[in-house]
Amino acid sequence: KEASAPSLGKDRADTVIIGGGCVGVSLAYHLAKAGLKDVVLLEKSELTAGSTWHAAGLTTYFHPGINLKKIHAYSIKLYEKLEEETGQPVGFHQPGSIRIASTPTRVDEFKYQMTRAGWHPTEQYLITPEKVQELFPLLNMDKVLAGLYNPGDGHIDPYSLTMALAAGARKYGAQLNYPVQVTNLNSRSDGTWEVETPLGIIQAKRIVNTAGFWARDIGKMIGLQHPLIPVHHQYVVTSTIPEVKALKTELPVIRDLEGSYYLRQERDGLLFGPYESEEKMKLQESWVTNGVPPGFGKELFESDLDRIMEHIEAAMEMVPILRKADIVNTIAGPITYSPDILPMVGPHQGVRNYWVAIGFGYGIIHAGGMGKYLSDWILEGEPPFDLIEVDPNRYGKWTTTEYTAAKARESYGFNNIVGYPKEERFAGRPTKRTSGLYDLLKSKCSMGFHAGWEQPHWFYKPGDETGYKPSFRRTNWFDPVGREYKQVMEKVGVIDLSPFGKFKVKGTDSVKLLDHLFANVVPKVGSTNISHMLTPRGKVYAELTVSQLYPGEFMLVTGSGSELHDLRWIEDKITRGGYKVEIENMTDEMGVLSVAGPNARQVLQKLTNEDLSDASFKFLQCRHLKLSNIAVTAIRISYTGELGWELYHRKEDSVPLYSAIMEAGQKEGIDDFGTYALNALRLEKGFRAWGAEMNCDTNPLEAGLEYFVKLNKAADFTGKQALKQIKEKGLKRRLVYLTLETDNVDPEGNESVWHNGKARTIVIGNTTSGCFSYGAQQSLAFAYVPMELSKVGQKLEVELLGKNYPATIIQEPLVLTEPTRMRLQRKGESPKI
Repeated sequence: KEASAPSLGKDRADTVIIGGGCVGVSLAYHLAKAGLKDVVLLEKSELTAGSTWHAAGLTTYFHPGINLKKIHAYSIKLYEKLEEETGQPVGFHQPGSIRIASTPTRVDEFKYQMTRAGWHPTEQYLITPEKVQELFPLLNMDKVLAGLYNPGDGHIDPYSLTMALAAGARKYGAQLNYPVQVTNLNSRSDGTWEVETPLGIIQAKRIVNTAGFWARDIGKMIGLQHPLIPVHHQYVVTSTIPEVKALKTELPVIRDLEGSYYLRQERDGLLFGPYESEEKMKLQESWVTNGVPPGFGKELFESDLDRIMEHIEAAMEMVPILRKADIVNTIAGPITYSPDILPMVGPHQGVRNYWVAIGFGYGIIHAGGMGKYLSDWILEGEPPFDLIEVDPNRYGKWTTTEYTAAKARESYGFNNIVGYPKEERFAGRPTKRTSGLYDLLKSKCSMGFHAGWEQPHWFYKPGDETGYKPSFRRTNWFDPVGREYKQVMEKVGVIDLSPFGKFKVKGTDSVKLLDHLFANVVPKVGSTNISHMLTPRGKVYAELTVSQLYPGEFMLVTGSGSELHDLRWIEDKITRGGYKVEIENMTDEMGVLSVAGPNARQVLQKLTNEDLSDASFKFLQCRHLKLSNIAVTAIRISYTGELGWELYHRKEDSVPLYSAIMEAGQKEGIDDFGTYALNALRLEKGFRAWGAEMNCDTNPLEAGLEYFVKLNKAADFTGKQALKQIKEKGLKRRLVYLTLETDNVDPEGNESVWHNGKARTIVIGNTTSGCFSYGAQQSLAFAYVPMELSKVGQKLEVELLGKNYPATIIQEPLVLTEPTRMRLQRKGESPKI
């Protein structure tokens, strides 16, 4: 019901949600339904204004990612029940959807996606051209090689959906106020907010920005530059088509991936929407520089059919009856894009109690699931499952407007591109965030993009096929990576690890803070350890290397992708606990070089007077020293598992330090190696990786991290009580180590693991990471499987590109680490390398 005159109703709220599109209204619904009192949503014009009202409303279970499948599935299940719950019709159609493969590579992609979907509850099938035609009889079958079919997919009316969520939100006690514009935001010293409106001020415990393409303007009020840009998206609606009208059942939605458009039935006609190439697509850049025009709400842009003509022609070829159809409507409206097309959802680093749910390129399918996800996180203090890919903190100061625009163009144009493993996208690169060695190395290697940084994946030698050549099978980097693996195992290699997130922590309470934050003990002065931050439920929120450099002064190191994700968590703990500590983010100022391999000590010893012998500089010790007169903090640790040091230094010293090391190592045959070889080396040593073997979906016990978790330490670290209960109840699944008999394809993680049981072969788990082991000359993977199938020697199967390959659980690790080999040698045993 329309409110007669806008009013604030109250001057205090627990949560103020800014923006009344389907995402904001879904959040209000979920928070109120979960029992949160005092939820207030403010919308400056009317509900659905912006991008919601004109959306095509597509809903699909499919997502190429892993965790977002859960969001899609929740949304669809919610939309199925919403009418019954709220009494509001939602116009939900579920005729299923088919993605069309018309090239052999696309068929490979579908097989790749099938193994990634197999361990999820969602239904997804690879279907034959005959089945495609049966489901969509109006298709020209000339080019169709296969279909990827999701029953239950379809489309919903976005306006009705939002109104039903709004009715539900009100029913559970949320207040939805409009038209009420937020004019300013003030943060108070106690972490609460003052939300200013023309009708007065509301005091809120937290605010959530769900303002769609106004989200940038809201962010600017508190000094944040959210990397968002509106894109023009068009879709076309036809008049009645007799052949469509004659059908007994609604046509499934189709996505012609080579033609780059979606097409669905709209009443007795068709609706189709293309994604044009990055050269042809259009951004609304003036809104980024000048803000959204005041009063823009339910307006549209001028349509431009010329821009999408090639896609219209592709659609007419695939669905010939379109040729005779009349276009009755062309909708051209703004959709908000983030640089990588994924939304930004969660609490924001650097600002207390400010949350976002913005940048939705696919807001209708994400609204239900993200409303629930964010509501759970707000109420329970931790995310319900891992969704790091939508963390707003994946972007930082390096994400400029130019970068955002270049990336949004690319992401829009690449909407239907083949999604390869180890995909790289090159628009907007390099950012201003490059390591000190970038200029020196850029022509010698294939670079990968990591949180704004460029990092060498693998290096070129004469005779190599250079460049980025993505494939579902082994490709041009396969042999060079083997060469780099051998380099580190037999001689000595150097790798640039500057993208690591690096924090300095010091102050009177620093030891107390870290004891509370981490499940491991706090390392002594001059020592380093691997430590994990756990959530209250006992999941692995992060893995860091912790070094106590001086009494009470620590260096914390995390992976490049977790820098602000981890920093936000630590800062939040400091504030809530009132700890007297300072934390400084050193990521951009500090370079890191790692030197690893049996000759590492010989090479580095030439550059310093410090004694680097095993007796004097032990494994997991750290100290300040000078190499070739350059100050470094050296830690004896290496993710390769070989003898090695990580050398932390000022970024401006990277080139002289690297040059000195390369010069010193000539006789020892020193050379570069990249992250692909590093991955092969760490997998052979059985080292886990955060984001793969462990994350917010896993506890450290099932991940095999007991060694780093000290349940008997005095401090009541976060997650300790939950972990004790998990241990008491016993584990349901466990991480195992597999060898695979494959051919020209290797596992990389997230594939389905099958077991040939008595009755039938079923999916029982999933891989987390994998690669070719150059040492064992066969494929290797980590996987989660049920306890009863986790014994060494157990035979399983791993699905790769539509085929199940035999796998065997083996004793880990495949290769012992260098410190372990040395220890065994001292005991007079001969260790396996």
